[in-house]
Amino acid sequence: MQDTWNDDVPIYKQLRDRIAARILDGSFNEGEAIPSVRTVAAESKINHLTVSKAYQELVDEGVLEMMRGRGMFVVAGARNTLLNDEREKFIHNELPALLERLSSLHMSVDDLMKLIKRKDT
Repeated sequence: MQDTWNDDVPIYKQLRDRIAARILDGSFNEGEAIPSVRTVAAESKINHLTVSKAYQELVDEGVLEMMRGRGMFVVAGARNTLLNDEREKFIHNELPALLERLSSLHMSVDDLMKLIKRKDT
């Protein structure tokens, strides 16, 4: 795990997002164990309670599960859960900001689509 942290966001939230990103990109597969709290704390040079808090958020979201004596595992369907959550965040947070920015630049959605299509070719 990368150990450069942004001072503007709590470390546990950044760690949660990094783990989620690794599930989304396939680095951590469904049914697979993730590194232990102690391992991540030692490698990242952060408090184990910080790691535990990040893991607990993902447990609460239904993405990870604790198996007593075996560790923390990615649950079946975790990737879809995270994708749906990310889509919702995009729709409710990023898309309105994008549309507002387009408007401030006097650009239409059609203008943006033309630029995107041109970029793909």
